[in-house]
Amino acid sequence: MRSNEYLERSVTCQVPLRWGDMDPYGHVNNVEVIRVLEEARIATFGVPVGTGEQIAPAKIPLFSVLPDGTQALIAEHRVKYLRPLAYRNVPTEVRVWVVSAKAATLELGFEIVDAADGAPCVRAQTQLALFVPETQTVLRITKDQRELLESYTAPSPF
Repeated sequence: MRSNEYLERSVTCQVPLRWGDMDPYGHVNNVEVIRVLEEARIATFGVPVGTGEQIAPAKIPLFSVLPDGTQALIAEHRVKYLRPLAYRNVPTEVRVWVVSAKAATLELGFEIVDAADGAPCVRAQTQLALFVPETQTVLRITKDQRELLESYTAPSPF
């Protein structure tokens, strides 16, 4: 990573690991790492409207205020494994920040750290497209939404 700016601009989520997330090598399986990213994304931006119940407030309320039925679809994931993420019986810390918010796409950066020593285990970037199934169109990110996300924007993790 080129900059530590993401440390000041990211939000931090605690995501529990499950015993069953381990693979035969004794660390969290790569497929489960994607689940951890998803849990951090929802904790950060909220439960998409109409898909569940928002009890705990989102750290950055974006998904929960989109028009009803809007889907935040994954267009791309890029994941770099820096070291094994070991199962711990305490939540792992996930840092989430915005890489960019343009037109109808949102790029997010992530860093998953080891709960025992705080060392980075995974860095990832996800591209989302906001999609409205009813009209079969993408939903553009508004100026107000870009302004909301601006203070959380930092460079790509790659």
